[in-house]
Amino acid sequence: MAETAGTNWAGNYTYTASEVRHPSSVDDVRAAVREAAASGARVHAIGTRHCFNDIADTPGVHLAMTSLTPRFELDEQARTVTVSAGERYGDIALRLDAAGYALPNLASLPHISVAGAIATATHGSGDRNVNLAAVVAGLELVDGTGELVTLRRGDADFDGAVVGIGALGIITAVTLDVVPSFEVEQTVYDGLDWEAVLEHYDAITSSAYSVSMFTDWVDGVQQVWLKRRADEQGEAPVTFFGSPKSTVKRHPLPGVDASACTDQFGVPGPWYDRLPHFKLEFTPSNGEEIQSEYLVPRERAADAIRALLPLAEQIAPVLQVTELRTVAADELWLSSAYQRDVTGIHFTWKRDQQAVEAVLPAIEAALFPLGARPHWGKVFVDVEGVVPSLYPRFDDFRALASRFDPKGVFRNAYLDRLLG
Repeated sequence: MAETAGTNWAGNYTYTASEVRHPSSVDDVRAAVREAAASGARVHAIGTRHCFNDIADTPGVHLAMTSLTPRFELDEQARTVTVSAGERYGDIALRLDAAGYALPNLASLPHISVAGAIATATHGSGDRNVNLAAVVAGLELVDGTGELVTLRRGDADFDGAVVGIGALGIITAVTLDVVPSFEVEQTVYDGLDWEAVLEHYDAITSSAYSVSMFTDWVDGVQQVWLKRRADEQGEAPVTFFGSPKSTVKRHPLPGVDASACTDQFGVPGPWYDRLPHFKLEFTPSNGEEIQSEYLVPRERAADAIRALLPLAEQIAPVLQVTELRTVAADELWLSSAYQRDVTGIHFTWKRDQQAVEAVLPAIEAALFPLGARPHWGKVFVDVEGVVPSLYPRFDDFRALASRFDPKGVFRNAYLDRLLG
């Protein structure tokens, strides 16, 4: 009996794939794609299942890329590392740090796969830090004909292919830029009112290597997390725009046990154990959340906050917490930070799909006119179909997808909605 597809990480979406296979090699992936192309079937990659919508689904065969034989090819001269697509960032980080190197940034969870993160422009935080896709130096992918394609930064198709949302092929390996290893200190501060946030927004977000603000939209910002490079900055301030240091270890969700969170109180530690919010050795609590996120042009951040505050009574009953972060601009066509610095407004919702989808139209009506772009792997509704217009190279991406996948082998309902 064929393995069933199951659900995503959060359990809010059940996949419809008719079969799940576990390729261990690139040749296995190529064979599966060629078989689908020859029969008119569909095939799609699946990784750590951390997307909250149907972007990774398929009516055909799922290829579980976490089964690929691991790779770790460190090129110290080029300052890059090449890894298998399905590997988790946290596992790569441990090997990199042991060799004296680091990735410039990490997402809040180290449990996510490399290929899935870059295909959706997933990010960490920091005024000067680009998203995870923007440190990709090379890709290997199997296109819709079953051919293995290698792309390097500077190639004609590269900027269109990195944030590929699953439309161009199945990524089998990724080459990432690395930097010398470094230590980070993390300090949490309790409470900022909205007036302080709006008046000092740039000063707040530039105050550390990575900054996160957590809010429920009702009582201002409840927590500010500063992640500071130990080799670049002095001691963390005693107060932060009038807010005191937290005297207890914090979880982003008020009242939740913080044992799974990375260490705080300004204690230096390795980059991989401070840049994420959660530790690799802890399994995040599956099944209790849905996520949405909108990336707003940095200069419109205050406008976005002001536009959302009147919606607090609609948002709060469905919300667990919102996180505000910044990301630096890049040149990747479908990146939410394409050619502009952005502020990410991230919503961690209660797991109530109907209630979430009911409140999102009001949020999108407030944010889309400001140029906000939704995170590709999280829940958005796009009632008016405006998302493609938010990306200047979207028509070029459509053409690229048609060229890489002429028979629509990788198409699914998500891509049909988006690409037509």
